[in-house]
Order: sequence, then C-alpha cells, then structure tokens
Amino acid sequence: MPDIGKDLVQPGRYEPAPLNQISRADFFWIVSGLWSAVFLGALDGTVVATLLSPIGSYFNKSEQSSYLGTSYLLSVCCFTPLYGRLSDILGRKGAMLLGLTLFGSGTIACGLAPSMEMLILARAVAGMGGGGSITITDLVPLKHRGLYQGMANVLFGLGAGLGGPLGGWINDTWGWRAAFLLQAPLLLVSFTLVALKVNIKLSDALENEGASAKLRRIDFLGSFTLVVAVAGMLLGFSLKTTEELPWSHPLIWALFIVSAVFWMAFVYVEARWAPYPVMPLRLITQRTPLAVSLANLMGSMTAFSMLYNVPLYFSVVRLTSSTNAGLHLLPHSVALSTGSVLAGWWMRRTGKLYNLTLASAALCVVASILVASWNDQTSNFHLWLDIVPQGFGMSSLITSTLIAMIASVYKEDMAVATGISYLFRTTGQVLGVSLSGAILQSVLLHQLRQRITGPGSSELVGHCSYIWSDGKPRKLRHSINSIPDLTPSLRKAAVESYADALRVVFICQIAINVLVFIACIPIEEHPLPCVHLAPPPDPGTHQEQEEHHRQQQQNANDRSAVVE
Repeated sequence: MPDIGKDLVQPGRYEPAPLNQISRADFFWIVSGLWSAVFLGALDGTVVATLLSPIGSYFNKSEQSSYLGTSYLLSVCCFTPLYGRLSDILGRKGAMLLGLTLFGSGTIACGLAPSMEMLILARAVAGMGGGGSITITDLVPLKHRGLYQGMANVLFGLGAGLGGPLGGWINDTWGWRAAFLLQAPLLLVSFTLVALKVNIKLSDALENEGASAKLRRIDFLGSFTLVVAVAGMLLGFSLKTTEELPWSHPLIWALFIVSAVFWMAFVYVEARWAPYPVMPLRLITQRTPLAVSLANLMGSMTAFSMLYNVPLYFSVVRLTSSTNAGLHLLPHSVALSTGSVLAGWWMRRTGKLYNLTLASAALCVVASILVASWNDQTSNFHLWLDIVPQGFGMSSLITSTLIAMIASVYKEDMAVATGISYLFRTTGQVLGVSLSGAILQSVLLHQLRQRITGPGSSELVGHCSYIWSDGKPRKLRHSINSIPDLTPSLRKAAVESYADALRVVFICQIAINVLVFIACIPIEEHPLPCVHLAPPPDPGTHQEQEEHHRQQQQNANDRSAVVE
C-alpha cells in the first residue's frame, strides 16, 4: 500500500529539464499510468482490510486473517529499499513494469487461491510489487512537486475511500474473490500506459555506469537481515497466540533467538559492512532523525492497526455487513487524503512545522481514546466520525516529520534521510498489523474461556473452539460468520468477547500514540527556507564572509523550491 507523504519531496533526484522534456499529451498519459498504480495500491489496501473477516470465515481460519496484511507489508518492507537502486539499473520504466507485474500477478493469484496458506503467499508476491512505485520526480521541476504530490494524495485518498465500501459491496454481491480479480483490468491499463508512454532518460553518469557498480549500491544484506529480524519476531508472537503454543515451546524460543541474532547482524551490516546502507546509523543517531524515525515507526503501527481492526469491530461486534463495515472507513480516508495537503499548505504559508507536528500527534491520541470508548450506547455520529482525527493527524504527521527529517540533514543526505523515514514507516505497518492481531487472538481466547463454562465448554472454547450450527462444526475464533447463527446466550458471549479483545487493542493504540507524541517533542524547528550543504566556514576574511553569504542565499533558494 503506497505511503502518503513519501514523495512530497524527493531531494537529490535528477531535474527533468532538459533531460526529460515531453509533450503535454505524453505527460498526461505518463501521469495517468503512474497515478493509476497509486490509486490501485490504496484501493487494494482498504479492500483487504474490509475482507479480512469474510476471507477468514470462508477458509475457517479467521485467526490467521491478520497474516494477509502482515505478509503483504513485510514484502513491501523488504523490497521498497531495493526499488530505488533497481530503477537506476532497469530504468524507470523497467522498475515500474516489474512492480506492476509482481503486484498484478499476486493480486490475481489472491482471487484464485485454493487455501488460506496460498492466499497469504499470493499477498506476499503482491507486496513485492507494492513497494515499486516510481514517482514523477524525473519529469516535474522541484518547485512544482509539492503540487503534483498533493494531487496524487487526493487520488490515494479516493482509492482508500472507495476500497472499503467497494470491497464490502463486491463481497456481498459476488464474493471476496471478485474483489481481487476485478482489479485486473485497471492493472492492465496501468501496465499498458507505462509500457508505451514512460520513456524517462537517466543522467549520463547513470547511463554510463556499469551494472556491477549499480548492483554494489544495493544493500541486499542489510535488507535481508532486517526482514529476517522482523519476520522472526512477528512469527514468534503470532504462533504463540494463533496456535496457542506455550512460551517455553522450542519453536517460539528459536524464532525469538533468530530475530535477536539478525537484529544484531543488521546493526553490524549497516554500521560496518554496507557501502550504501539502507539505514545509515550516522544519521539515525542524530536528534531529529531519531525522533522522526521513532514517531514514524510507532505512528504507522497505530494507523495500520486501526485500519485493519475498525472494520473487524463492525463485522463481529455490531454484526453489520461487509459493505457497511467498509463504509465506516470512508470518512477516515477523506481525512487521510486532505491531511497531508493541508499540512503542506500550512508549512509553505508559515515556514514552521513543530507545532503542526505536535498537534497532528495529539489528534492521533484523541482518535484512539474515542475509538477505545466505543460501547453498545455509542451513537452513530461517533461510530462514523471518531476515526477521522486519526486519518487527518497521521497523514499530517508523516508529511511534517518528513520535512523535519529533510531540514535536519545536509543536502547530500536528503535522499537517504527520506528513505530512512519510509523504511521506519513500512516496518511500523508490519508490526502494527501483526502485533495487534496477536493481541486480539490472545485476549479473545481468554475472554471466551471465561464466558463459556460448564459441561462441554472445553470442547467449545478450547483449542478448536467448536460451535455447532446446522449440524456442522464451526470454530468461533476461526469463522466469525457463524456468530449470527448462535443461540442468544452464546452469541452474546462471542460478541462481548470480541468487543473486549478489540478494546484492549484500541487501548494499546492509545499508549503507543502517547509515545508518538513524546517522540515528536525533541524534533528541532529548523527554518524551512534553509538547507545544510556543509558546515559554514569561520567568517575570518572578507572573501570567506562573502562566500558564506552567497552559500546561505543559495540554500534559502533551494529550500524555498523544496517547500513549494
């Protein structure tokens, strides 16, 4: 799923003129092809979030439904750092076509998957292409990129807004498989436009550089160690809850040990081994980059936890249709698309970002408190609008923190700093979906065992959680579609158990959003019309003073263009 604010500024990229001067018609078709991929990525993200419940119930494995989001986001986390370098090796068109091919083939495979395991694998393949979005930075002058990114964000919000209700309606009408297969025609249009119209030239330096030199810039080892470290940790928590394995189980211990070893290996590779590290430690140890990275990591955790669990709340607690559950994401998606645009406008108008950043983090805290307070007496007004501050605050936060990150480093580090920000966001997305799913299943099992007691309860709520409906065995944690068919007492126990489990997830979101606010406090307020190119010389001589003044003026001009 594309990340709002990722490309509000893309410093260090090649300016289009005179390298990529094209006609208005060709520019329109190129932008249409690129932005259709952005729209599809946003659409796909909220479609899947809405369909977790029906898909899990279809395969009778609802406890594994969070893996659909985790597998996709883990692949995005792994492959996103590689696409920047691959676009220099394969060209912009080649990298974009590779991303669309992987995303398209994975999405179609999702619609044809015969089992939950194959569906999870297909989502992972789609994620390999989901990190391959190529932007229009090679075609649009720096001073106009903010405008075009704002327009792209509107399309992102439109896709995210339509994905929930559209996915729910398609599921209720034709089944969940159609929600994946119906994306194929738009993917084909996007692929065709990119193949025919995207002919972006690279700089002479890149064109003349050998493939081996380009490959050496890719931090394969750093990306690999990062993914194994994250995957080992997530699998350990997930297997503990979904399979009800004890903490002392050898598999759980082995996964956590592997994760710890690869975390240490990742730090070593980034500090001592990789010539072009995916996460340079010299930057991440600085005050503002560290604060921004932590805020992005934890903010993305709560944002994606909210995105995947709010539709679940309406499906299993309010017992609404998939269409209705998806519709409740629509106000959030509108706020998501407008938040970054308004944040960019505010920073351009005032030249300030610190108070905006704190206010955005505070909105996320408010939203998580409101959602955690939902109960049977909550009015429809709150059920529809309480999530809006989360979307607005988060989109504004990642935009302002991106600018804060860029404003705190020297110009030669701006592209790397942008990549670090995006890396922490994608890692947070994976952690948010997976850990919230683990917490949900753990609390849910505990609540079911407390509420369903007496003769036969061990078979009913135990490892299998069997519910008999129409003479067929159903698993309550594995198939939530059986909840409406239960006897009134069992239905009440199931709904209340899910409500309590989701409330614990939402309360955890409050705690993490408070930490996001605290992480934003150390961010420094650098004047936006300034870019650090090098440490200023000591103004000893008149010539040095003139050179220093000239450099400051050039910095101001550069930053003004970036902000615009």
